[in-house]
Parts: sequence; C-alpha cells; structure tokens
Amino acid sequence: MRPENPNPPENAISTYSTSPRRVRKRPLLREASITWLLFGCALVSVLTTVGIVVMLAVQAAGFFRQVSVLEFLTGIQWTPLFDPQHFGVLPLVGGTLLTAGIAILVALPVGLASAIYLSEYARDSVRRVLKPMLEILAGVPTVVYGYFALTFVTPLLRSVFPNMIVFNALSAGLVMGIMIIPMVSSLSEDAMVAVPRSLRNAAYGLGATRFEVATRVVMPAAVSGIVAACILALSRAVGETMIVAIAAGSTPNLTLNPLESIQTMTAYIVQISLGETPHGTLEYYTIFAVGLLLFIMTLLMNLFGQWFVRRYREKY
Repeated sequence: MRPENPNPPENAISTYSTSPRRVRKRPLLREASITWLLFGCALVSVLTTVGIVVMLAVQAAGFFRQVSVLEFLTGIQWTPLFDPQHFGVLPLVGGTLLTAGIAILVALPVGLASAIYLSEYARDSVRRVLKPMLEILAGVPTVVYGYFALTFVTPLLRSVFPNMIVFNALSAGLVMGIMIIPMVSSLSEDAMVAVPRSLRNAAYGLGATRFEVATRVVMPAAVSGIVAACILALSRAVGETMIVAIAAGSTPNLTLNPLESIQTMTAYIVQISLGETPHGTLEYYTIFAVGLLLFIMTLLMNLFGQWFVRRYREKY
C-alpha cells in the first residue's frame, strides 16, 4: 500500500480555505440587500409625507399672498364662493370639532366598556370571536356610513327633534362615533392586556372585585395607551370626509347646536375639488390653505399623543 501524503496539494488547501469565506459572503450580501430594500420602503413613506407637506405649503402660499393669516385664522365668516368674499376659517374648524367631539363622546364610553370586557371578563374563546367582529366595523366603507346616517339615523333623530334640519351635525357625529369605536376598543384592550398579571393578583389578594381591579388597577396602569387610543380616534374623526360630506351638509356655520347644518374642513375640500372652480384662482387656493391647517391640527394631536405616552408610560 502506498502511504498517504501528509501534505495535501496546494490547490486543495486554497479550495478548503476560501470555500467557507465564499459561503459566508452570500448571507452577508443577502442581508445587505434586504436592509437596503427595507430602508427604501421606509424612505418612500417619509418622502411621500414630505412631498405632501411641501405641496400644501407651496399651494397655500398663493392663498396667503392675498389673504392675511390673521384674517384666515380669526374670521367668523367663510364665503369664498360668494360676494362679498370672506375667508375666516373658524366656521369650518368649528364644524369639524363639533362633529369630532360628538363622535368621541360616543366612542369613548362604548369603546372603553368593550375593552374592559374583552380584557378582564371575556374568556379566550369569546375574545377570539368578539374582537374580530368588532373590528369589522373599521372595514366598512365610510360612504356606507354616510348614507346610513342620512337615510336611517337622521329620520330617527327627527322623530325626537322635529325642528332638526335634514343635514345636521348630530347624525354625522353619532355615526362617526360608531365608526371609530373599534379603534378605541382595540387599542385600549391591547394596553390593558399589557398590564402585568401580578398587579391583578395583588389586588385580588387584597379582596378587590373584578370591576375594582379593572377600574382602579388596570385602567390607571394602562392610561397612556388608552389616551393614545382616544387621541388617534379623535384625529381619525377630524380627518373623516364622506360621512360629514353626505350627512352634515355644506353650510359653513359657526354654531354649537348639533341640530343645525354645518360644514367641516374636509367636506369643503371635497366641494371645491368636485366643482368647477378655475385652477389658479383665489377660490382654488383655499382648499390648500384649509388642507394645510387640517394637517397641522392632526399633526399636533398626534404629537401630543406621543408625548403623553412617553410621559405617563408605566415601566415594569
């Protein structure tokens, strides 16, 4: 028998030494490609937001070159399509806040009650059925909600309030509240479930009832998540378009009476966008001024929600 050569050929040594390195490079290249792909997707969303802000600011500048910011923010008459023209945006802001306020008054108690039940009372089998059914409401098209408000809720309310106008803030606000219930309920329930079980067990050990544990232990511990859910739902109601455009009317009216017709900021944008307003006119630029103000309002709400979550988040 021929003795084995203790020294392998030089080409074999190079093959064995470079093969693992070549294998290691492939996962690194794949990970780098995935990283850049994900970064590109994130960058697209950021650039889209920046593009929207720049577009609104540039177009709104054409409006503010002819109308002062003070008149726009403090005026109480909004008649850009009629003579004499007035450009006070407060009637639109008031109508927006009125309907959003009614919506949050409906969604907050119902959504929190649903969240408490799902978090503290419902069995797992019941929760797995009820939570998806509740979230189905979020998938209903808003135009369906709008016609539901106009054809069902409004006649029902007019039987109680005979002097109510057909297009009114109350019916639009009530249906908007129904629409945002899943957001309040789902996000609040997630915040309550995140509360450690040890806090509940400690309260039960002291003789607390299930309702006392839910309201005096779980809810205070989850307050940052609950407030964030309410703020997100409120900003969603502020930005709603179809429900208010169909059910609330198109009359800029600075009022606190929910039985009257109003116009929101989003409904005005729809009205001008679908009309025959010539491009480049002052009336045309009003939609960008209103849109910019609406963007700033929702941005401030979201920033406040993030600050509140960071400020009052419980750490366990």
